[in-house]
Amino acid sequence: MNNTVKRSISGVCFLAIVLGGLLLNKYLYAALLLFMMVTMLHEFYRMTMGDKYKFSRVLAILLGCCAFAMLFCVMAFGLDIRFTSINAVLLILVMISSLLVKDKTDFKLFAFLFTGILYIAVPLILSNFVVFDDAGNFDGKMMLAFFIIIWASDVGAYCVGMLLGKYTKQLFPSISPKKSWAGFWGGLAFAVLAGLILVWTGLWKYPFLHAVILSVIMNVAGVYGDLFESQWKRVCGIKDSGNIIPGHGGMLDRFDSALFAIPAGVIYLVIVGLL
Repeated sequence: MNNTVKRSISGVCFLAIVLGGLLLNKYLYAALLLFMMVTMLHEFYRMTMGDKYKFSRVLAILLGCCAFAMLFCVMAFGLDIRFTSINAVLLILVMISSLLVKDKTDFKLFAFLFTGILYIAVPLILSNFVVFDDAGNFDGKMMLAFFIIIWASDVGAYCVGMLLGKYTKQLFPSISPKKSWAGFWGGLAFAVLAGLILVWTGLWKYPFLHAVILSVIMNVAGVYGDLFESQWKRVCGIKDSGNIIPGHGGMLDRFDSALFAIPAGVIYLVIVGLL
């Protein structure tokens, strides 16, 4: 099959899955986010740790899933937040597991377990604050709006970078030679335009100024998220984090920008009192 056709078909199918998970109900949302978390953690650990310490990796992935599920239940069903302390037990078990392995030749690899939790699990856990209000009502349109900003930034960066990139300097040539300053400004313009459209259509109920600021923050954070994952792949000597999405690479390749952009957006909205 032609690679362009393959990318188009797989992209449309995956987009439909994401839209269904975000818009239909909270259970599909939880299933989608947990699937994304498990897949991205698996890709990250395979990229950084190879086949080493699989049991400890399973415990770390279980820790991320449990932390997400606990906060989901707190936000959706009013679960007493004290139950989230269970996550501390799992964290301790991950640490203890490192002491029980017989071969400690690559003991330093255990640090990647906690890097993965901080890098991948925490941003996805924070998404619960975006989709639930104080009364526990679910509304995935806000998370969809976040992704629209990120996707608009990616499209703008690609299109403008392809047209004008050769006339400007590279953004981070040592990490990602194909990214240019033209692409950065193109992505920023598309992100801001998308933010304004979200306000005009009523999907975002923020003042225009906050929409612009939030779009800029998420765009910049997303660029660094993309570069951060590119740095990991370069150091580990791989092209893609996985192949779960035909023609698009791994799950981490598709959502690297979101892992920085979502926390940045949540923090801004909390600071200004809009979340």
